Amino acid sequence: MYQDHHRVVYAHAYRVTGDWAASEDVVSLTFLEAWRLRERLRDEGETPRPWLMGIAINVLRNRNRAARRHRHAMARSPAHTVVPDIADAVVTRIDDGERLAAARAALGRLRRTDREVFLLCVCSELTYAEAAHALGLPVGTVRSRLSRARVRLRALADEELRSVRAPFLSRVATAARPAPVPTILREPTR
Repeated sequence: MYQDHHRVVYAHAYRVTGDWAASEDVVSLTFLEAWRLRERLRDEGETPRPWLMGIAINVLRNRNRAARRHRHAMARSPAHTVVPDIADAVVTRIDDGERLAAARAALGRLRRTDREVFLLCVCSELTYAEAAHALGLPVGTVRSRLSRARVRLRALADEELRSVRAPFLSRVATAARPAPVPTILREPTR
């Protein structure tokens, strides 16, 4: 049956769909459905072509209905949103994490008196007078210690950051260096 009628079913499917691949799918589904319904085929004429074409028409209708449902479902779905590339944010977070770790280490290296003034004035946001009252110091002493702590902290944080990045940068530089060319592969010098 397939050998005798597949060209007719294919030609009809192609006229309806205008697509070679879709027409092949329709032929496959038509003959699969014909096999499933083979018990219903009655010997009413000399050819089963009308029966096959009826099945092909139903397959095409089902295909069109499914495509229409799919289009409607896609129209109801949320619009396509562009997801930003997070690579820059990740690099920034890594860099921020390194800076924060360096700042913590540097803060630990400050003298206790300078660290206390810095933490009260900068982190706890106390005024000079409030920090002076809390520490039992004159306001001028708090100001000078805070100034000294900021300068020292900046220098220590830079030093800590360089020490953290130095092993990484040396690994990158080593990895970027080209491998030496074996002496066998080198061109002879003239």
